[in-house]
Amino acid sequence: MAGGRYPTDDAGGAPSRWRPGDTVVLRYITRDGKPGMCWPYTVVEDRDDLVALYIPRGAVYKRWGQDAAGIRALVDTPWRSDTLRLMFPGVGHSVWLFWDVNEAGRRFSTYYVNMEEPFRRTSMGFDTNDHMLDIVVTPDLRWQWKDEDVMADRVRQGVYPRDFADAVRAEGERVVEAIEARRSPFSDGWERWAPDPAWTAPRLIEGWDALPATLWERREWAYGAIAR
Repeated sequence: MAGGRYPTDDAGGAPSRWRPGDTVVLRYITRDGKPGMCWPYTVVEDRDDLVALYIPRGAVYKRWGQDAAGIRALVDTPWRSDTLRLMFPGVGHSVWLFWDVNEAGRRFSTYYVNMEEPFRRTSMGFDTNDHMLDIVVTPDLRWQWKDEDVMADRVRQGVYPRDFADAVRAEGERVVEAIEARRSPFSDGWERWAPDPAWTAPRLIEGWDALPATLWERREWAYGAIAR
């Protein structure tokens, strides 16, 4: 199935897994519960312990920008780097792998740890939301925090409660332990992965913005009054 709705099993319509090569949509659900930024992905794996998704350089996604009238809106934007996104059920981060692609070939460049809501499945793919703090990791597993200052500003401004920000930091520190111990997924050989050459660039599935959002059960704790 190269796109469309989520496959169902034979037991009353409960979701089953995506197959390699399927097109899905991953959406960020905003703090007020609406679909925001979104990406088309090609499914690499969908297992009990891992969902692996791929987006090539040049695929068009939706990001926040301005429309022709200067009003904040979601705008079509080409994705800038070949990217593999590794997500783990019930876990508050994903791990992205970036490759540079040019005339000389394809070269793995960076791991990127994105703090986020644990993902939820939808009939088109997956919902989550960004939690601001990130970790950038070199191929030889040297790492550094990213956007610590932005997270601190959000706490000072009352956008995020302090205990939520502390929980996001603790999630990142658990990932740092895995990086320094060279544990999975940083020891799994994903940096040597390559996409099926038969795959074409995925496109956003029609109706992605009309599909009701799935909401994280801890969103009121994390986002406060705006999430009520």
